Amino acid sequence: MPRSSMDSKATTNGVATIEDRILRITGYYGYYPGYSSQKRGEGLQSNTENNTGDAEKSRCQSYTSTFLKFVWGFLIILSVSSSWVGTAQIIKITYKNFYCPFFMTWFSTNWNIMFFPVYYSGHFATAQEKQTVLQKFRECSRIFGEDGLTLKLFLKRTAPFSILWTLTNYLYLLALRKLTATDVSALFCCNKAFMFLLSWIVLKDKFMGVRIVAAIMAITGIVMMAYADGFHGDSIIGVALAVGSASASALYKVLFKMFLGTANFGEAAHFFSTLGFFNLIFISCMPVILYFTKVEYWSSFSALPWGYLCGVAGLWFAFNILVNVGVVLTYPILVSIGTVLSVPGNAAIDLLKHEVIFSVVRLGATIFICLGFLLMLLPEEWDEITLRFINSLKEKKSEEHTEDIAESSVHTRSRSRANGTVSIPLS
Repeated sequence: MPRSSMDSKATTNGVATIEDRILRITGYYGYYPGYSSQKRGEGLQSNTENNTGDAEKSRCQSYTSTFLKFVWGFLIILSVSSSWVGTAQIIKITYKNFYCPFFMTWFSTNWNIMFFPVYYSGHFATAQEKQTVLQKFRECSRIFGEDGLTLKLFLKRTAPFSILWTLTNYLYLLALRKLTATDVSALFCCNKAFMFLLSWIVLKDKFMGVRIVAAIMAITGIVMMAYADGFHGDSIIGVALAVGSASASALYKVLFKMFLGTANFGEAAHFFSTLGFFNLIFISCMPVILYFTKVEYWSSFSALPWGYLCGVAGLWFAFNILVNVGVVLTYPILVSIGTVLSVPGNAAIDLLKHEVIFSVVRLGATIFICLGFLLMLLPEEWDEITLRFINSLKEKKSEEHTEDIAESSVHTRSRSRANGTVSIPLS
């Protein structure tokens, strides 16, 4: 046999490679010609399989995470809307026998003290690296600054927020005396529009034309709601109180963003508990003054409707927890949708249970406000996202059209060949 054919055979078997020669000389156990090239091929194949498996695993995990977020979002929407509807309806029931809105506000705000203990219980039950209460408290107190919570910061930062919190809830309770729960919940949704206007003026946030339109729609709804009963009587007072509550809520959120920035769930829990302590220490004098001046008077503590009071405070507390937990578990936009869904929820109860008849003007005002609220939820880059989506649809349609043309041309050629005809292109 010629030498050249032997060399080619050796090369074919892999003996000519450097790695194969080394393995043959050293007498590596299990060696045979082509061993290294086969191992290299197996390694490449295993790497490819591992990369494919990792990509599929990460894709599956992302899909699962998205699915769980939507499931949590659905549950949060139901819980947020139910708690907000339940709060308004129980307040309306309580007013039949007990009308002390400031006492109810003070009593409900005191429940915020339990916010941090509830958060720490969840941390202790779920966290792998557990911290003591004091360690967690110090970590979460950084929302007030690097030095944590001091007496000066407690008075300086907590006082204005506590006043705005009390004012928001107190005006909301007063409005429920004058208007239906549906009207008050719809008017309170205007806080998104007020918050945008304040953020644009004070925080110099990005100007968005669609949000200006939403603010105009909200203001139009307010005017229509006031006009529904002719700008007189309890209706105009109730609208003013509900709008005042929404404005105080918007101011609270804008100031929070200005002075404290963004907060995680632990920091928010710490802040809410601090508000509760401030309310208990400094605002407890107000219910006493109102009691002795007989502005808000009751015969004895045993005569108080403790069941209804605890129901209102518990649902309010649950609502605040759900809003803050929902931002962690799901998309924030779904939490906001849960708030606006309280409007049809209250409307259903008012219509079926209380037999409230909604006028066309009042119904139109509610729709305007809710649409404005939903427009406020659009992200800042909504126009770019919309254009990108439209372009992708156009590209997909053009690709499908090209594929259809190609398939039809192939089908025409095959049919021509079957008929024995040949198409000659014109040059």
